[in-house]
Order: sequence, then structure tokens, then C-alpha cells
Amino acid sequence: MLARLSALNLTDNSTIVQTNPVIACSCIMINLEKVFADGIETRFLLEIGLRSVIMFLLILTILRLSGRRGVRQLTLFEVAIIIGLGSAAGDPMFQEDIPIFHSVVVFICVIAVYKAITWITSKSEAVAQLLEGKVLPVVKDGMFDIKHEKDNTFSRMEFFSELRNLQVEHLGQVKEGVLEVDGTMSVLFYSDEETKYGLPLFPSSYKPIDVTANEGPFACMYCGKVLTQVDYDSPQCPRCKRTNWTKAVNNKRV
Repeated sequence: MLARLSALNLTDNSTIVQTNPVIACSCIMINLEKVFADGIETRFLLEIGLRSVIMFLLILTILRLSGRRGVRQLTLFEVAIIIGLGSAAGDPMFQEDIPIFHSVVVFICVIAVYKAITWITSKSEAVAQLLEGKVLPVVKDGMFDIKHEKDNTFSRMEFFSELRNLQVEHLGQVKEGVLEVDGTMSVLFYSDEETKYGLPLFPSSYKPIDVTANEGPFACMYCGKVLTQVDYDSPQCPRCKRTNWTKAVNNKRV
């Protein structure tokens, strides 16, 4: 009997909440208050503000001592350092039981390791390549380097994008291009007099064509090899064995 009465009461309460939007809204407000403001103390809010200011200034100081002037793209080694410092910097900003001094110790240790490894890499090329990677050739003599294409995780379209950002219209303008360890592209250009036919990099020109219905020169859409004529019966590229061709261009750099 008691069990039936309890069930009836629960059913009645649920019905009241469902039919009364004011009560339902109050329940939602109570839940939100618990999520956002449970156990808040004004004194600790002021302490969080002070801790945040101190940790932010400490981060700026540590980064300045690390010798970095600015950040464009970071090496994996530098990313690991930032991840290591992130928790040490963030937790003391709002956790009352973690003193800031603990973060200071973490910062000192991480920067000491950073300085030590930086010194070791300056003395050993092998260690530098192990930690930061090595420079990878991308373009050589107006063609994509296919000998080292398995040594990197960049897609060919990403190389296209990087070259376009450097105002490269086609590969015939590029004497040599390398991918630096920080992910940026460095390019050595041909002079205007040395510019030759090359693979176009912009979508308006980078389109496959029928070599039997067009005049050369043609550029392989994969490796950038340029041929004046392509064998209609066997249109494979002699360099990469691909069969897609586009019209080669030789515009000078603007």
C-alpha cells in the first residue's frame, strides 16, 4: 500500500512539473546554478584573478628567457614544451590546493631541459634531426622531387598551396624548393631569362587535357616533367609513370 502511494506521489509530482512551466524552469535554473556557481566564494574569485595575472606574467617571462622572439610555426620539440608548460600554468590559476611555487619549479625544470637539449642539438646534427626532423627537398630544377616523397606527410595539394603563397605561378619559375623543419617553404627562383615551361599551380590552369587534341609542351600533373610531345599510344610520364597531363606554361614572375 505504501509503495503504491509513493509511486502515486512521484507520478503526481512529475505531472505537476510537466504541466507547470514555472516549476520546470525553476528546476532548470537550479541545475544551471549548480553547474556554474556551486560553492563559489567571493574571496577565491579574487584569488583566481590574482593567480591568473601572476601566471600570465610568469609565462611571458619564461618564453622571453627561452630566447624565442615570436612564433610562426613551431617544431615538434617546441610544441612538446608548450604542452608541458600548459598544465603547469593553467592548473594553479583556479585550483586552490596547488601553490604557484609548484608551477615555478616545473617552469625552471622544463626551461633547463630546453636549454640543455638546444645546446646538444647545436653540437650534434644527428640529435637535431632526431628531435626536429630534417629539411626535405620539394622542387628541383622545375619539377617535384619524387625521390623523397615518402619521407614527409604533406600532400601534393599542400605543396601547391605553399608555393602559391610565395607567388609561384608554375614550377618552371622554381630552381629549388625545400620544406623547412618548422613546416615553412623556402624557394630559390630562376631569373626571368632562365624561366622555363613548368607545371601550373593555380586551379584555373591545373586541369587535365587530351594530349591528342592539344599542342605541347605538356606538363605531368604529378611530378611536373615537361615534354614537347607525348606518345599518344603510351602517354605515361617517363619520370613517374603517371598518365595525366596538362598544358605547360612559361610566364615570367610578376
